[in-house]
Amino acid sequence: MAVAVKPRDAASLILLDDRAGEPRVLMGKRHSRVSFVPDAYVFPGGKLDAHDSEIDPGTAFAPDVEKALAHAGCKAEKARGLALAAIRETREETGLFLTEPGALKGPITGTWEEFHAEGRRPALAKLSYVGRAITPHSSPIRFHARFFLAAASDAEGEIKGSGELSELDWYPLSEALKLPMIDVTEFMLRELQARARGELPHAVPPLYCYRNDRPIVMRRKGA
Repeated sequence: MAVAVKPRDAASLILLDDRAGEPRVLMGKRHSRVSFVPDAYVFPGGKLDAHDSEIDPGTAFAPDVEKALAHAGCKAEKARGLALAAIRETREETGLFLTEPGALKGPITGTWEEFHAEGRRPALAKLSYVGRAITPHSSPIRFHARFFLAAASDAEGEIKGSGELSELDWYPLSEALKLPMIDVTEFMLRELQARARGELPHAVPPLYCYRNDRPIVMRRKGA
């Protein structure tokens, strides 16, 4: 029996515009030549880099978000690093900042130099926590992804893709669900749709995972 690949930590940022009519979400299409879910529509995001956990943004999560992440087994340093990864990847893939005025501390390299140059630091208090997902054991490429949510009105800048994602646009939730995507993305979209309808007023952030390659949803009480 083959040994399962250990999932890599990853994070995504869902930007939601609910200022008028049906809520819209920012999504883009992955390149056809990438090894993981080619041609699928996704939220901005990617894997956790070592420097993400070393950055001190000087900001903090809202208490309920910090509590939800802790209930999901995510220690404070890891949780902060994952949120920073989601914000950094969003900047790289869409050109948008989720920030506030202030200085970063730590090893400022790569994309973090753009934040430093602008005198901006990630605004963790503007994030909500939607849930997480773990890729099936049978997959040759596996991720343990956390999904954060922020209001589109809190994002600054103009959308300008880096080439990692094409067809970047704001899609109404009902239209987004018609796009080619993997089951995890569809599940998170339906969570947002249910929240928008008031069907999940006190939703516990779920874990979307697999048992014998079949998807299951787990919600931990008390989060």
